[in-house]
Amino acid sequence: MPYHKNKQQAFQAAQQGTAQAENMYQQLSAETPDYGIQLSHLKEEINEAYEQINNALEVASETQRETLEQYRKDLSKIVAQVNIEEQ
Repeated sequence: MPYHKNKQQAFQAAQQGTAQAENMYQQLSAETPDYGIQLSHLKEEINEAYEQINNALEVASETQRETLEQYRKDLSKIVAQVNIEEQ
């Protein structure tokens, strides 16, 4: 059973990482003096979430795989949005 537990833990880590990145993005405001720092932290959080998703994909069930791919798409949207805002 440890394999199943690792699969679930990997999925939950990816889920949590994506949620944290989304939450951080929602709180991001170009009007604040520490916008650059916030942006830097957001990019780190996104990179970490991508890593967690990739790790989870290695052991994911088919159902989890679909959800993980959606997390990846959600993160890509944030990255695209942040890139647009930076221009």
